[in-house]
Amino acid sequence: MAAERFWLDVPYDEKDEAKALGARWDPAARRWYAPQAGMTGLERWAALPDVPDLLPGEDRAFGSGLFVDLVPTSCWFTNVRSCVDRRDWERLRRMITRRAAHRCEICGRGEDRVVQRWLEAHERWSYDKAARTQALRRLVCLCTDCHTVTHMGLAQIQGKEVQAVAHLRAVTGMSAGQADSHIDAAFAEWHTRSAITWTLDLSILTDAGVTLAAPPEAAARVRQAERRLRGVRQ
Repeated sequence: MAAERFWLDVPYDEKDEAKALGARWDPAARRWYAPQAGMTGLERWAALPDVPDLLPGEDRAFGSGLFVDLVPTSCWFTNVRSCVDRRDWERLRRMITRRAAHRCEICGRGEDRVVQRWLEAHERWSYDKAARTQALRRLVCLCTDCHTVTHMGLAQIQGKEVQAVAHLRAVTGMSAGQADSHIDAAFAEWHTRSAITWTLDLSILTDAGVTLAAPPEAAARVRQAERRLRGVRQ
C-alpha cells in the first residue's frame, strides 16, 4: 500500500528551501509533498483547495489557434504569474496543465527535456478601447515553441525569430507571405494598443478565490520591461 502523501503548494523559487526541510518531489504528479504529517517548516506550503478547471467567466474557445499575440507596452511582462500570489500561481499552473492533459493546446506536443520544450501558461486578453480595459478571458497551456510565436517581439530580441516564424507556418499552414502579413498586422495592432494605458481586469481569477499581488503602475511597467529587455539583449 502506497504511503500517504501530504501535498504542498511550493513556488518554484522556494523549492530548494522546501527540499531542505524534507519535502519530496513526485515526478508523476509533478508536485511537492511531505512524506508525513506535521513536518516542521513545511506547514506554510500546505496545499490549498484546487482551482476549478473552468474559471468563473472563462471562455476556453476565446483566442483559439496559433497567432502572434503581442502585449501592449504598458502591460509588458505584467503577466498573470506576476500578478497573483506565488502559491496561487502554483495552483493555477497545475490546473492549466492538468486540464490540457499535459499537452500543448495548440500543437498537441508534451514536454521534452532533451530539446528544452516545456509547457507554459499563456494569457488570452480582450481589449475594450472605450473603457481602456484589458480583460483576462482565458488561460491556455502552450509549449515553448507555440509560446515563443505568440510573443514574436521578444523572439526577435532573443534571436529566435526565424525559428518562431517557421513554427508558425508549420502549425498554421501559412505561406511565407501570409506569415509576414500576419506578423505585420500584429505589430500594427500592438502599436495602437501601446498608446493606451490599460486597466487590468482579472476577475476570472479573483472570482475563483485567487489572491492578487499588486501589479506595478503603468509607468513602472514600461521601466520594468525596458530593464528586462536590456537583460535579454545582454
